[in-house]
Amino acid sequence: MAGVAMLLNACGDKERPFDATGVFEATETTVYAELPGTLLTFGVEEGNIVESGDEVALIDTIQLWLKIQQTGAAKEVYQSQKPEMEKQIAATRELLAKARKDQQRYEELVADGAAPGKMLDDANSQVEVLQRQLDAQISSLRVSTNALEKQMDAADVQEDQLRDQLRRCHVLVPARGTVLEKYVERGEYVSTGKPLFKMADMENMFIRAYATSAQLKDIKVGQKATVYADYGNGQKRAYQGRVTWISSRSEFTPKTILTDDERADIVYAVKVAFRNEDGFAKIGMYGEVKFHSND
Repeated sequence: MAGVAMLLNACGDKERPFDATGVFEATETTVYAELPGTLLTFGVEEGNIVESGDEVALIDTIQLWLKIQQTGAAKEVYQSQKPEMEKQIAATRELLAKARKDQQRYEELVADGAAPGKMLDDANSQVEVLQRQLDAQISSLRVSTNALEKQMDAADVQEDQLRDQLRRCHVLVPARGTVLEKYVERGEYVSTGKPLFKMADMENMFIRAYATSAQLKDIKVGQKATVYADYGNGQKRAYQGRVTWISSRSEFTPKTILTDDERADIVYAVKVAFRNEDGFAKIGMYGEVKFHSND
């Protein structure tokens, strides 16, 4: 059963109880400051177990809040400057409506021979002039309105950007893990990209072991394996794991690594993942791997 550990005594026979050796590793994550400012709070201590989504630090937000308020005020100004089109063209509409009535009346008078044709020509010209004036007013007001609406849209985008920056001032834990190192203290000024702390997933660990080329034919991704944490003096703790990765590139055998063939100069890295539920396995600890048959 994955993650179940047990203490073992050293084997008495001369045959090695393992196929490969290596060191324990974990997925490490460094959390950085995404914005510059003073750390108002920083609630992280080495060894703490933090949960995904926990807020562990707060960078000063005062300037961002002031900019958001300034942007909101600018939007109100743009809104107040938007022209009321119907009110501004109402007078021209009334003049145009009166001119059209005069035009209709002169058409009837000219048709009856009661008025000269020039009066109708003048009425037609007046209607055309007023219609052009109305069209020009409407076009100008629409251009002004569109320009102000675009300014409001730009202000909305700016406000969204500021609120996103405000959110980034609240430093959240990306995943559950254990704090390994902290690099700053509360009250310090941090710049963008400044490392705040390093954490690692100590519950889901893996051992980077090394196998010879002769062993590779019997090792497959997904294969079961037993991982042993070596505490010295023959004391070991066993974990059940699976092979999750096999390197496609060879390398020279690290000095601290024992292999199945002591004469082997070239080895291949193999990762075996396991559940470290009891927390006894530590990063950098020496370990051994026994690969199980695929049968």
